[in-house]
Amino acid sequence: MKKIHFIYAALLFAVASLTSCDDPAAPPVLPTTNKEDNLGMGNPSNATVNDNSNYLIVKPQYVLSYNESTQTANWVAWHLSSDWKGTATRQNVFKPDPDLPTNFWHVTTNTYTNTNFDRGHLCPSDDRDGTQADNDATFYLSNIIPQNPTLNRQTWAYLEEYTRTLVSQGNECYIIAGPQGQGGQNGLTGDNAYYGALESGHVRIPEFCWKAILVLPVGQNDLTRVVTNSRLIGVIMPNEKTVNAHAWGYYRVKVRDIETLTGFNFFSKLPQSTQNAIENRIDTGPTQ
Repeated sequence: MKKIHFIYAALLFAVASLTSCDDPAAPPVLPTTNKEDNLGMGNPSNATVNDNSNYLIVKPQYVLSYNESTQTANWVAWHLSSDWKGTATRQNVFKPDPDLPTNFWHVTTNTYTNTNFDRGHLCPSDDRDGTQADNDATFYLSNIIPQNPTLNRQTWAYLEEYTRTLVSQGNECYIIAGPQGQGGQNGLTGDNAYYGALESGHVRIPEFCWKAILVLPVGQNDLTRVVTNSRLIGVIMPNEKTVNAHAWGYYRVKVRDIETLTGFNFFSKLPQSTQNAIENRIDTGPTQ
């Protein structure tokens, strides 16, 4: 009997020793953020370096498909989490992209001079302020499209700000954005003047700007965590002076509608059933 009591006491001591390492006052372990692959959800147009109208450029900060015929990106894709955020300052140094082939016509800052169109970011400056190098990379002109100032500074910007709000609330996002069509209104004369292109036809002015935002709670192995009720925000906004007649939420559409408009296949690394579920509904979540 004494031997049994001794063994029982030893077992209790062992259990106590294991549990004593845990501090009951310590905070719970929370999921960690990360800098996942910017193209981790798929290549929307199967861009490659062998196609001048669908030319793949992979940067640490974002990935894009560039079109030599329009001299704008077809799309830009990037991942946003708190790991990408910081205190780097915006320098506004717009510059040609050195990763474009030398035989491409290169957009310069002069392209936008006196046009009354803004140099509108696709991957925003404020989404990449973790380091100065990250922030500066958003000013490559391959990441820029001609935007009506009202769209760029108000409706489009408010959606960008809301996306960063989602990140501050404990989420991370996979974002794809791009231009579509040809037209657009300049910021000076608005409805009375439609333009097709800048710089003697080199840079196409889009009629619309679109964006798809996949929202996930912070975590790891993001591709495996997308489920049929994951939040997916899609918008198509006119590149017009009067776009601010409505808040950004008014322009929400099914992401499948953006695919139909552009011919791209978003989130192609997900199972088809998951794509169908999240892409065939219009987001009804909060907008601020």
